[in-house]
Amino acid sequence: MSAPNATPSTPDALHDYPVIHTQLMQWGEMDAFNHLNNVVYYRYAESARIAYLQALGMFDGSMVTVLAQSSCQYMRPVTYPDTLLIGVRCQRLGTTSITMGYSYYSTAQQAIVATAEAVVVRLDSNAAHKLPWSDDERQAVIELERSVGHAPDIA
Repeated sequence: MSAPNATPSTPDALHDYPVIHTQLMQWGEMDAFNHLNNVVYYRYAESARIAYLQALGMFDGSMVTVLAQSSCQYMRPVTYPDTLLIGVRCQRLGTTSITMGYSYYSTAQQAIVATAEAVVVRLDSNAAHKLPWSDDERQAVIELERSVGHAPDIA
């Protein structure tokens, strides 16, 4: 099976990511060194994370989450013009959190240019307390990941 956003031209490097977010790089996102500014990778990860939640039917405005941790490892500079394909998947599904993994694939370079990870915590509607994922939500994540042969760690 292919990812919800995958096309026949989805690169092999992203074959086990159930959601592929296409991100067009903008000229103004480059820094003084003429490559994609490091902070932009985090914005792109946010967009990919939203696409993942949308694929699960969980991004309808009722769910409250907070980003608890994020990191990015830069492997190659990205320059304009380029389009990145960002593979996103669940690395670990906790009781109240989900650890997302990202791979940034440059269509210009035909290679992975960065990888990232983020921990998102589910909160109650007042954003005051952690809220466990429901059994249905957990099952939706597992099924989405299985659609590409990936199995996240489950807590």
